[in-house]
Amino acid sequence: MKSIYSIGFATTLFLSGLLSACSNTRLISSWKAPQTTDVKFDKVLVIGLMGSKDRMLRENVEQTMVEQLKARGMNAGSAFAEYGPKTFESIDEAETVKLLKNKGYDGAFTIALLDKSKEKKYRPGMTGFYPGPYRFWGYYRFMNTRIYEPGYYTVSNNFMLEANLYDLDADKLIYSAQTTSVDPASPQSLAAEFSKKIFGDMSKKGVIN
Repeated sequence: MKSIYSIGFATTLFLSGLLSACSNTRLISSWKAPQTTDVKFDKVLVIGLMGSKDRMLRENVEQTMVEQLKARGMNAGSAFAEYGPKTFESIDEAETVKLLKNKGYDGAFTIALLDKSKEKKYRPGMTGFYPGPYRFWGYYRFMNTRIYEPGYYTVSNNFMLEANLYDLDADKLIYSAQTTSVDPASPQSLAAEFSKKIFGDMSKKGVIN
């Protein structure tokens, strides 16, 4: 006869597996400019605004966003791939806009890493439970040999990203959104989950098709 504890433990493992398979990225806020629908650009530059320590994340986010834009019929380029990591740091706004327009860019998609932090949490222990009835000695022996799993600490890595889509010709922001991600498996998976959330929201809001 299987105990309730063993069945419950197996169920917990199953549910944990389902949860770990789900996306760890969620959209926390988004906005679009009034009367913005079905936006089309000739060419969009995707710019990751991240430090040198997050170069892998920047490269993956830019490339994934470029692929998503191209899949929707818009030409797009990666700022890192085309200009390198520090091109825009040494020139002013007017020079930057001129540089982009000379390359045919009429849209810019910035992806900023707003925050990256570690969070420590305590997971309390648990005691296994087997159903009775027990005679006195059976209960006594069980309670002296019960299964106990001690508590432990876990550390999660949290990321907050912000996406802004700009119309360079009109010089205005047309879409903005923020996401949070917990313990992404890799820069590639974070980039994939982030782009899926952003483009899903833009499609839902009618910004793009």
